Amino acid sequence: MANHNQVKAKKHLGQHFLTDESIAQDIADSLSYKGYDDVLEIGPGMGVLTKYLLKKDTTTHVIEIDTESVEFLKNNYLNLADRIIEKDFLKYDLNLVFKDKPFAIIGNFPYNISSQILFKTLELRHQIPEFSGMFQKEVAMRICSKEGSKVYGILSVLTQAFYDAEYLFTVPPTVFNPPPKVDSGVLLLKRKENYTLPCDEKLFFKVVKTAFQQRRKTLRNSLKIFNLSDNLKPNTIFGQRPEQLSVSAFIELTSLIENDIN
Repeated sequence: MANHNQVKAKKHLGQHFLTDESIAQDIADSLSYKGYDDVLEIGPGMGVLTKYLLKKDTTTHVIEIDTESVEFLKNNYLNLADRIIEKDFLKYDLNLVFKDKPFAIIGNFPYNISSQILFKTLELRHQIPEFSGMFQKEVAMRICSKEGSKVYGILSVLTQAFYDAEYLFTVPPTVFNPPPKVDSGVLLLKRKENYTLPCDEKLFFKVVKTAFQQRRKTLRNSLKIFNLSDNLKPNTIFGQRPEQLSVSAFIELTSLIENDIN
């Protein structure tokens, strides 16, 4: 293997290359590799995680926007060459590769787009049974947090409506080149067996986002844009603040609003 100094980390791409082999192995081992044949790694860089994925029984694909990294991977991982997608994950139509087959997502995500990666995963939830990735620690904690926590928010509710979220372990800045200014955290998402909601899913997203945009207000005040009828006024749920509501309470709230609108 060539050494790690061959690709220069680019600040505008949010690149921090993982240099610790045992952490790379732990991330690769966090997926179950059951229920799908393909794994997509986002932002492989110089392949520190990729080489452990290639040892698994699934087929590894990588998506990388940095031409220098793509060149490095082509030269060093010859058996991967035809499965390197040189595109922007956020803009690329993954059906061109996977058709409608299920696949898992994994990666050491660039911090500046990690939340967007998660939102795109939620959009593709019908195809993504598992997801494991490294985020900025506070973002990973937020995604996995429960109601009542100060950091519980949009990402927590929307993710946990469809996936069981588990915070796996913390990664210090020292194992990256260049080191980020904050700790990182690895989390695992496993799709729920029943991941369809008993309410309008688009409305659910809208209710959750609207509620948390003014998180200090009660729902009665933050959800005014839905022009709710007086019938709902007495319901005690509207006297609560968004971080007090569990995921199932948000689903219940959406159903109430849906029935009120229709």
